[in-house]
Order: sequence, then structure tokens, then C-alpha cells
Amino acid sequence: MEYPATENRMYFVSAVIVCAGSSSRMGGINKQFLNIKGVPVVARSISAFEHSPLIDEIIIVTRDEDREEIQNIIGKYALTKVKKLVSGGANRQQSVLNGVSACSACSDFLAIHDGARPLIDADTIERTVKEAFSVGAAAAGVRVKDTVKAVDENGIVLNTPDRNFLRLVQTPQVFSRQLYLDAVKKAEKGVEYTDDCMLVEAYGHSVKIVDGSYKNIKITTLEDIIAAEGFWAEEE
Repeated sequence: MEYPATENRMYFVSAVIVCAGSSSRMGGINKQFLNIKGVPVVARSISAFEHSPLIDEIIIVTRDEDREEIQNIIGKYALTKVKKLVSGGANRQQSVLNGVSACSACSDFLAIHDGARPLIDADTIERTVKEAFSVGAAAAGVRVKDTVKAVDENGIVLNTPDRNFLRLVQTPQVFSRQLYLDAVKKAEKGVEYTDDCMLVEAYGHSVKIVDGSYKNIKITTLEDIIAAEGFWAEEE
């Protein structure tokens, strides 16, 4: 399958924003609703895609118990591109698939994003989406700064990978919708795919990593909120 590059956008792009995590590492505090400079994490995540000219619709995947609060946030911040809220599944892969299944029938590409990454910027969204237009599958990522060691089960170093070829993968991860659905059909049962790139890789399709931002952190602990507020203050 070919995905010709284009300057003029010719594709319908659906953003699937996953907000269905359990927040287990936050001690039961729902990280989606914590504030960064007075604005909820999830509101900032959705707003980035709301204001991207490359995004045509937004599908939110959420826990049933959070649906009302998410709906309130959508109204308060006038997030008009949000078309549907759908329930999360038993794991991330199922949650994403629930969101993908709710996308418009005319959707060509899927931009899958973690709702807990509120500092995603417009440039990263644009570059990742446009790269996916060219190659079918692309994801934001950043170079590894530290030396990485591969170890055995006892913590003994096995080798030191060349960090020039290592990336920390972020979201959005953008795929041709048909490619993603084909990968889901061929997915090996019982295998946990820790991100959507892994699912597509297992299908045999390459994924291009686009330079992301070190500020595009995922909120997993309360310390991350402090870091995010610092980054946001710097942007302001």
C-alpha cells in the first residue's frame, strides 16, 4: 500500500484520545482531572488536537465513571471537534480499538494519543501526521539522553546498546486506518502490545519515528504535574 506525500491535505484524520487508565500509580487520584495552571490535564490534551488544522474529529475513550466529568470539560472549553465518548476496554489495546471503531466511516488516518500527555504541541502533531501520510505509520519520539544497559534477570549487564539508535516513543502515534485494522486482525492472541506501534510492527509494517519533544511527558506521578507546570510556565 502506498501513501503519497502531499502538501495539500487530502485525508480525513480522526484523533483517538485515550483517557481510560486506572491511575494506579497516582494512588487512586485521577490524573486526567488534575490541573496544570488551572486547566485539567485532559482538557489540555484534547485542546491541542482541537486546534490542529489537520484533525477533523476527536473520539475520547474514557472510563464510564468519568464520562460526565469529561463531558463537562468538553462543554466548558468548547471542544467542538469531539464527536463521541466511548467506554474503555479491559486493556489499552482494547480501549484504542473501541475508539477506532467509533471513528467516522470516512476516516483515513488515526492519530492515537494518551490523554495524560497534556504538553503535546502543534508542531509535533503536524509533523507526525504528515509523516504518516507519506509512509502509513509514524510516531513521535525523542533521543535517549542517558547510557542504557541491557541486563539479565539478576541485574548483570549483558550489553550497552548504542543510544544513537534508541528512541523513547511518545504519542501521537499515527496510522492509516486500514493498516491499523489489518494489524488488529492479524494480532497474536494472548500477546500484550504495549503501544500501537508494536501492534503495527508485529504485522510487518515499519513505523517512522518523528522527532518529538522532551516536554511531551506523560503524567504518571504527582511529580510529573510539577514538571508539567514548569514547562507550561516556560512556554507562557
